Amino acid sequence: MSILNVENLSHGFGDRAIFNNVSFRLLKGEHIGLIGANGEGKSTFMNIITGKLMPDEGKVEWAKNVRAGYLDQHTVLEKGMTIRDVLSSAFSFLFEMEEQMNSLCDKMADASESELEEYMEEMGVIQELLSSHDFYNIDSKVEEVARALGLTDLGLDRDVNDLSGGQRTKVLLGKLLLEKPDILLLDEPTNYLDKEHILWLKRYLQEYENAFVLISHDIPFLNSVVNIIYHMDNQQLNRYVGDYDKFMEVYEMKKAQLQAAYEKQQKEIANLKDFVSRNKARVATRNMAMSRQKKLDKMELIELSHEKPKPEFNFKEARASGRYIFQTKDLVIGYDEPLSKPLNIEMERGEKIVLTGANGIGKSTLLKSVLGIIKPLSGSVELGDYLYTGYFEQEMPNDIQTTCIEEIWKEFPSYTQYEVRSALAKCGLTTKHIESRVKVLSGGEQAKVRLCKLINNQTNLLVLDEPTNHLDKDAKDELKRALLAYKGSILMVCHEVEFYEGLATKVMDCSKWTTKL
Repeated sequence: MSILNVENLSHGFGDRAIFNNVSFRLLKGEHIGLIGANGEGKSTFMNIITGKLMPDEGKVEWAKNVRAGYLDQHTVLEKGMTIRDVLSSAFSFLFEMEEQMNSLCDKMADASESELEEYMEEMGVIQELLSSHDFYNIDSKVEEVARALGLTDLGLDRDVNDLSGGQRTKVLLGKLLLEKPDILLLDEPTNYLDKEHILWLKRYLQEYENAFVLISHDIPFLNSVVNIIYHMDNQQLNRYVGDYDKFMEVYEMKKAQLQAAYEKQQKEIANLKDFVSRNKARVATRNMAMSRQKKLDKMELIELSHEKPKPEFNFKEARASGRYIFQTKDLVIGYDEPLSKPLNIEMERGEKIVLTGANGIGKSTLLKSVLGIIKPLSGSVELGDYLYTGYFEQEMPNDIQTTCIEEIWKEFPSYTQYEVRSALAKCGLTTKHIESRVKVLSGGEQAKVRLCKLINNQTNLLVLDEPTNHLDKDAKDELKRALLAYKGSILMVCHEVEFYEGLATKVMDCSKWTTKL
């Protein structure tokens, strides 16, 4: 049974086409992985099928009475709401029913006998619906999901505005799971999640009976949960049966076959053109030349798909730093309350240290405390000599108004326009991306703009907070290569074991010193 049908969909932003006449279908029980390079339109596609965005052309048709739940990577939570409020909002339609029932009770006092009968019948239906949706067990259901996602440790009365990126993702995921939609739409749900909760989500999706559509650049995760791949590439959307590895096998084979057919056709075209040019002027062979010219004119040309610009990350290195990068003395990090025990840690020149551990235990706070962005609650950090630091933050501000060019020009005012464009192009951004406002770019494209700033500054210390979030496979592979080649020191927060394996000289488990576990 088809849950969702998308037919002849075309969409673009300004003169930049995203989709051209694409079709898509979702069948009951299908677990779909929606993949493609950064900026190919995966999140735009989700916004179109959920009705947040109207397509330029085409039809989006959902089956009747289907409830879709969407985990959006750009959702903003309202200040003043607690974790409990957000989780409980999954049942807002039930609270509305309860209000409806209370209003019927008020009306009963002045109702006639026939009206009373009608109200009683309506109340019975509402009562039945409330019971079937476990309305009277909402608190225990909220507690159950919150415990599974590690939210009870944070305190369910905590303001969502005080949460880290990973904690916000968990809250939104918890709300989505409590809604129990008929179909889950998940946009990069593993971003910011720690290893333990990625494992929990993997098990949940493996056992999930309904359909879901998942956008992810985490290949091991995709392989473990999906059975259909939709590949978004060059304004097209193609369906493959199987997991990501199976898709790559078929895709590479099709690519090789197309390349061989293209080369064969180009050879034939060259031979025909050569024959025509040599024989069209001679009376004896003019007819044969015309015949070959007709064949050329009617020939359906094979076109190779346009290759995406591959990013190149080459970090500019400053002079060597002193022996010690930083040393802490009884350092206690935090904001209103301590996030750590007193820390006495040090980092030496050339070390590549990765910080791991659950969300919200203070990894990003430690980075900011070392850099002096936030003051420690007590103790001190002593930075080494001759440090040239490059800092990669998790996200850009939501209200950013600049274009990519302006963003780089702010950082490097002496650059010519050609140098700015070249720097952005080397990071894998096309001309149309480069001229766009930063806020309309995908998460991966925004990350490439931030990396562009980083690689064009001379550094001997890189401080990276979740640098792989949103990046596609090509960009991740290139970033790992560049970090392996980098001769300076690296302090990085990362949850992707596959990324930091072979790169890290030391892995520090922050759960050993946090006060939040």
